Amino acid sequence: MKMTFRWFGEGNDSVPLKYIRQIPNCTGIMGVLDQYAAGEVWPLEVIQEYVKHVNNAGLEVEVIESVNIHEDIKLGLPSRDGYIENYKQTLRNLASCGIKVVIYNFMPVFDWLRTDLAREIEEDGSNSLYYDNEELKGLTPQMLVEKTTANAKGFSLPGWEPERLTELERVLKLYEDIDQEKLLENYQYFLEKVVPTCEELDLRLAVHPDDPAWPVFGIPRIAHTKEQLKRIVGLVDSPANSLCLCTGSLGSSPNNDIPSIIRYFGKLDRIACVHIRNVKYLGEKKFRETSHLSVDGDLDMYEIMRAIYETAPNVYIRPDHGRMIWDEEGRPGYGLYDRALGIAYLNGIWESLEKINR
Repeated sequence: MKMTFRWFGEGNDSVPLKYIRQIPNCTGIMGVLDQYAAGEVWPLEVIQEYVKHVNNAGLEVEVIESVNIHEDIKLGLPSRDGYIENYKQTLRNLASCGIKVVIYNFMPVFDWLRTDLAREIEEDGSNSLYYDNEELKGLTPQMLVEKTTANAKGFSLPGWEPERLTELERVLKLYEDIDQEKLLENYQYFLEKVVPTCEELDLRLAVHPDDPAWPVFGIPRIAHTKEQLKRIVGLVDSPANSLCLCTGSLGSSPNNDIPSIIRYFGKLDRIACVHIRNVKYLGEKKFRETSHLSVDGDLDMYEIMRAIYETAPNVYIRPDHGRMIWDEEGRPGYGLYDRALGIAYLNGIWESLEKINR
């Protein structure tokens, strides 16, 4: 297991690398270059400089997040082949800089989605990301975009890049003719083109599940249940076609047994990395994010870590989405303090597992 921390880059993150370096057992970051739009090639020299900067701070960068897929690929438009070639070139550039895992998603239009980015938790006065499907019903897609952007505190949000949302109405119209099976067909086309390149580069693609774990605004979503993930890894049978197992995304639905899902795909060696966070169910399709402590939410962190330890012990892990505590200001979900506490808690569980099984 390698414990990491998500970092958005110098000048684009409220947490400096030197603070991340001080978190016990945190050996690296899961990085992102969100200045490039979906479909653009990430320049080699920019990646090299980014990796060098992280390494100079005493940290590894072997996992890159949010190499986003252009909507034309998801829609299966004639232009997709050009964007796929660009994607393959970005993968080559990343692999040449020592990157071993690339996280992406195949969620149409929207990436992760919440109805509030800073809902106060009455018990302690902290705040966290929050979702209520009833609140969503009162919003149009455009209204949701405007609300989310306004509440981002001036930070960019992964999956909510302005350039991909400016054509929201046009893209939503195109999805009227796309159902789950057609989306899956377009996904297979992408994987069949890209996975051989990953195999040549000894690079693993890791798909992130839908967040939350159900369709929104009537747009199809195909990666939020165990059965759907089984279909995805079966589209191209290769370790290069793997999962980023996000406990909070899958865990937003109480129907998903997270430890069981980890054990199933861990035994198949199809988990490349794990995002770990906890959620508290507040009703039907209604939840908020909590501290990582099991009793603060509805996910059993001990059983989650035990499933990883027993079936996928060599994966990259990072604490996902923390609360905002101690009056910290930063990108919603990505402050320092609560995620650092999360690492300390997960480290404690891992150490106990090692000693119990020694």
